[in-house]
Amino acid sequence: MATPLTAYLWEARTRTGETKKGVMEAENEEAVHNKLKLQLMQPVLVKKQPKQLSFQFGTGVNTSDIVIFTRLFATMIDAGLPIVQCLHILSSQAEAKVFQKIIGNLKDDVESGSMLADAIRKHPRVFTDLYSSMVQAGETGGILDTILVRLANYLEKAAKLKSKIKGAMIYPACIVSAAILVTAVLFLAALRT
Repeated sequence: MATPLTAYLWEARTRTGETKKGVMEAENEEAVHNKLKLQLMQPVLVKKQPKQLSFQFGTGVNTSDIVIFTRLFATMIDAGLPIVQCLHILSSQAEAKVFQKIIGNLKDDVESGSMLADAIRKHPRVFTDLYSSMVQAGETGGILDTILVRLANYLEKAAKLKSKIKGAMIYPACIVSAAILVTAVLFLAALRT
């Protein structure tokens, strides 16, 4: 099994003295140094890119988009379509432009020989570690369609639970806000007398 790649931030100097920066995926820091030297650059700084939380605001992809993608992907895999063809179809059907681009990137990575799980790991702001690990298990075991159905079910249940929690918090928030407002009015009335 291939070693999982890690994203590294790098800074290097070219032969002309120009400083360049970027992000590179590699097995370790030494591999990044070697790749930069092959590109005739002298590494100045190489460090792991900080991990970002999944499902952050501003990703342009919401949980329902991922659930729909996962469920459709499972159905297509179960029907016997190749992964690249599935991703091509799903990319063209995605409503969010950002998600279209991400699915297109997944397709390109898989087409160029990457495992699907490795391609998914390149998008940590959209897909969780659990998601990529489950996909990897499905690929390895040859049960990708079953794993994708389970993932879709899990994501739907998690979204419903989150919605219920938000709904349950509305009433207490309203009571606390009303109490603060009444206290402020009483306090201001007491100051005027």
